[in-house]
Amino acid sequence: LAAIYQEIQKAEQAIEELESMFKSLNEQDEKQLQELALEGRQTIDQKINTLYTNLVPKEKYDNNDVILEVISGRTTGADYGGPRHAAAQTSGDNVYKHLKYEGGIHRVQQIPEVGLSSRMQRIHTRTMSVIVLPQPDEVDVIGPQDLRIDTFRAKGAGGQHVNTTDSAVRLVHIPTGLVVECQQERSQIKNKEIALRVLRARLYQQMIEKDKHQQQSARKLQVGTRAQSERIWTYNFTQDRVTDHRITYEVRDIEEFLYGEKCLDQLIQRLLQSANEEAIAELLDENL
Repeated sequence: LAAIYQEIQKAEQAIEELESMFKSLNEQDEKQLQELALEGRQTIDQKINTLYTNLVPKEKYDNNDVILEVISGRTTGADYGGPRHAAAQTSGDNVYKHLKYEGGIHRVQQIPEVGLSSRMQRIHTRTMSVIVLPQPDEVDVIGPQDLRIDTFRAKGAGGQHVNTTDSAVRLVHIPTGLVVECQQERSQIKNKEIALRVLRARLYQQMIEKDKHQQQSARKLQVGTRAQSERIWTYNFTQDRVTDHRITYEVRDIEEFLYGEKCLDQLIQRLLQSANEEAIAELLDENL
């Protein structure tokens, strides 16, 4: 373990040297070497995460698929309407491991579109909650006696009927009071299937949180966990900047962050590294 930790320190020192070299480049050199330096940084980050994997036990739910929910929050400056809630299922290898730190409050700051009145030409802020739920592995956490199913007509903006049948579904989990609605499909059967997936994921998350709470050390209770923390990311379009408030990390190209792969992957690697460092500190607290 000591040898692995020494390798981690050497790799972190290499990152500091790389960043120091990058800061000393002039503008012409920067354009030529920026991509090379970024690839070098990613290689070292991956090595550090691999080393940390040998130190930190793998979390129980890291390999699970994910239900990702987005819920519209507070808006200041202008209200553009649009969907208030959406949910998506994501499958693959180690999905929860790589997406779990996106859970929390995401804040967007931008200037409204050209064409609005002059009094609205100011920065306005929108927030939304992102919830990342590990999907249960073939575990039925819902008994038929625990469920109440209501159907109603799906509605669109302004109260317009999307269709004239009772295709929308509302599920109520009687023991916990959890409520899930789905009206995105025209078929009541499909809406029920989607709502059940979301409900199972939410109940599964409650089981996970209870399990984690029982295992939390005194340090974790004081420091807290990053999951579902307040205002984790800010997307500032006026300054072309994305900020992660948990690790004080900035990306200076929003377009690349949103539509590219390297910037987001790099941020996820930094978050995983920071979480591993915290886990190691906790292990040291428990064993010293």
